[in-house]
Amino acid sequence: MLNNVKHTDLFCDYYEKWVAVYKEGAIRKVTLDKYKMTISWLKRLVPELVLRDLNRIAYQQLLNDYARYHERQTTMDFHHQLKGAILDAVDEGLIERDPTRKAIIKGKTPSVKKIKYLNQFELHTLLTSLDLKSGVNWDWFILLVAKTGMRFSEALALTPRDFDFSHQMLSISKTWDYKGNSGFLPTKNNSSVRKIQIDWQTVILFAELVKGLPEDKPIFVKGKVYNSTVNDILSRHCKRLNLSEISIHGLRHTHASLLLFAGVSIASVARRLGHASMTTTQKTYLHIIQELENQDVDLVMRSLSGLS
Repeated sequence: MLNNVKHTDLFCDYYEKWVAVYKEGAIRKVTLDKYKMTISWLKRLVPELVLRDLNRIAYQQLLNDYARYHERQTTMDFHHQLKGAILDAVDEGLIERDPTRKAIIKGKTPSVKKIKYLNQFELHTLLTSLDLKSGVNWDWFILLVAKTGMRFSEALALTPRDFDFSHQMLSISKTWDYKGNSGFLPTKNNSSVRKIQIDWQTVILFAELVKGLPEDKPIFVKGKVYNSTVNDILSRHCKRLNLSEISIHGLRHTHASLLLFAGVSIASVARRLGHASMTTTQKTYLHIIQELENQDVDLVMRSLSGLS
């Protein structure tokens, strides 16, 4: 497909062919969709740009135009998605010099994102109200996410075999493709493959729940699953109990927040959540970490004043 490309071809057409050759079938659908979104932005921003005219100024202008609509991190991702294809074009002699060299990444000022989560009392109120008397239902799912901090797709992929009740451990090694309906998928990254310690109460409850269920089949998946279905159930619980309305992902934030406030290290929280690095955890929960640092300062001052 790329054999007949000429330096007079449109850059957006070349990039679309490059994605088809190098990315389709090699990456997950969710990642491929991001590349396809990049294609659509190229057709919108530089529909007439040909390969031979893609110099540093033209590329920088492309990034600047994209940055008018996006935050800096999103613009950085856009740049990285384009760079591989552009460097290949340079290697093939379609572009004279690397136009991505020393590119400046700009972007809109990030909006203040307030993470929605429940405090300890609110979470206790929610969990004690769940219907756990009947068989498998979404209330059990809500309980498990609150107790483990798993991602939605990770919790969907759980099978009875993933529980090690004797050691109070839960193995996360896969996700469930609830968007594409293709079954089990790999985890988000290598760090997402992990074992999570669970408390003895959760062990007793789930040991009884999964008794007799197929060992290798998802516990919670019965046909097509929609994220909105579970979020609506959780939202109705919160409304009924007069709590802050949160999503299933908000339960993950709740889990992490309670651990941080309890004094659990950032490194341990990062491992439990399956973050690729502690930096991700620090960025996500910066406001909580800052609040804890303020408490630490007060503690330091009280300790020092007691020395006199």
